This record gives sequence, C-alpha cells and structure tokens, in this order.
Amino acid sequence: MIRFENNPIITRMDIPAINNRFRDVSSVFNPGAIRVGNEFILLLRVQNRARETMLLKAVSADGKRFEVIPQEVKFHGLEPGELTFYHIYDPRITRLDGVYHVITAIDTDKGCFLGWFVTQDFLNLHFQQLVSTTENRNGVLFPEKINGNYYRFDRPNATLLDNGVTTGNAICCSASENLADWTHQSVVMQGRPHYWDELIGSGPPPIKTRQGWLHLYHGVATHFASSNIYQAGVSLHPLEKPWEVTARGRYNILEPRESYELTGQVPNVVFPSGAIALQVDSDGFATEDCAIYVYYGSADTCVCLAITSIKELLEDVYA
Repeated sequence: MIRFENNPIITRMDIPAINNRFRDVSSVFNPGAIRVGNEFILLLRVQNRARETMLLKAVSADGKRFEVIPQEVKFHGLEPGELTFYHIYDPRITRLDGVYHVITAIDTDKGCFLGWFVTQDFLNLHFQQLVSTTENRNGVLFPEKINGNYYRFDRPNATLLDNGVTTGNAICCSASENLADWTHQSVVMQGRPHYWDELIGSGPPPIKTRQGWLHLYHGVATHFASSNIYQAGVSLHPLEKPWEVTARGRYNILEPRESYELTGQVPNVVFPSGAIALQVDSDGFATEDCAIYVYYGSADTCVCLAITSIKELLEDVYA
C-alpha cells in the first residue's frame, strides 16, 4: 500500500472545539469508513484529555481532504441496564439491505463486547443491542447474506496477557439469521507465533471480488522487548464459505515506518479500520483495477490514508 503524500489526513488539530469535552483533544484515530453516493464518510474515534471517547463525522468529496462536522455523534437507545457502558469506539460500517450498520467495541464494567447500531445520517447512531455474549472485539459485518445467513468476522478476547489485559490470537466467523442472535461457526485463522501477526483482528469489513472476499486485518508482533508492533495484512476467503481461507499473505502490507506511525499515544501502530473500493460493477464486485482507499489509525493518535488496488492486494495475498 502507498501512503498518501499528505498524511496524516486528520489530526487532533482538526477537531473542532464544540464544547469543553472537545477542547484540545488528545487524539483521533481508528475511523470507520463508507461511501454514500459521491461522498466519503468517516466515523472518527476521538479521545480527550479525560480519556473519554467520542465519535465525530467527517466528510469528503475526494476521500483525501476531509471536513470534520462540528456536531458530536449521538447514541440513542442506550438505556441503563445490568452493564455500565464506558467507551464506544472503533466503529466498522457496513451497508446491508439498504441500511447502514455500525459494529463497535463497547467497554463495560463486565468487559468489552460488540455493540450493534444502525444509522442513516452518521450523526445519530441507534443502538440495537449487544451482539456478543463473551468478551469480543473487531466485529466486521459482511455486506450481504450468504446462503440465507448473515456473517461476520470477530475476535474473541480469549488470551490473557502478562499485564492482565485480555486480547485475541484468532479471527472467528459467526453466523446469524436476524443480525441479533449470533452463533460461533468456526475459527477462520490464528496468529502465527514468532512472526509479524502473533495476535490478529479484522480491519475493515471484507470487500467482495470475483476471486473471493478480500479481508484486511491487523497483526501484532509481540516478541520485541521494547514495544508491540501493529501492522496490516491481507487474506482471501471463498464467496460461499467465508470461514475458509483461500490464501493468506506471508508478509505485512503496511508497517510503522513514518514518524506519525512510530511516535504517539501508542507507538508503532498502523491499524486499518476502513476501506472503500472506488469501482464496483453491477453485480457488487470490486473490479480488479479498482483503487482501494484504506483508512487507518496511526500510533493511536491521528488518521492516515493508504492507497492500493484489488489487483495489488490479490498479488500480496499470494506472496
């Protein structure tokens, strides 16, 4: 992937001081991305100096220069219940059945779960329900039904690190008949010990191509004494059986190299969370020569853009 020459495209300095919560924020990163008509839309994760997490909408006509809307994204339907919600973050956006679905991570007093929201304007997110019963993150919804079922990739937090934090070393596939009730189907792929992707999780929702579902994911190399290193990779999955793996790239396709990726709130991080295919045919397939805009969080501090193509990703997945 080729970094956009004017990276980072959104920094903390671009966040409008809507009110005291947004004054002099600490960071903006890990955006969800979608294209609606000719407009590119990002849902930005913003963190202030109290380490509160908020979402903002950003829009663009070309996918490169964004305007941040000075209006905080509102969550509707989050009624008090058995769980206390702390942070709603890392949105992944999928258009499905004419509705825009947003899957987020939600930190609660009982752990981190997947939350399901729907929206039409990306300024108001309507909470449907939690869609994981155990700790889970990195939920990405496929953009169409497959053999009558809905599918998603997710990352159960089943690995306990030395610092007491739970994370995941496997991407799994879950199925649902109604988008509300999900059943674990199978492990899709696991981290590769001692290499660049020891711990893994999905990035943007998969992209439909004639060759299969193209899937960008992040991998974490944990065996360096100084720091974990977050990188990006690619895999390919059969259209009718997304839980199987057709091919998986041996090498990362983006790693921290620039100063804005190496230094920040969490050093050594590139974290892909949104991807937009610029050309889709009448059957919904991204064309082989189609450009892909990949939006990623950089050092958990700013938002960046990398540009690639379906053809290049397919070559990478078999490398």
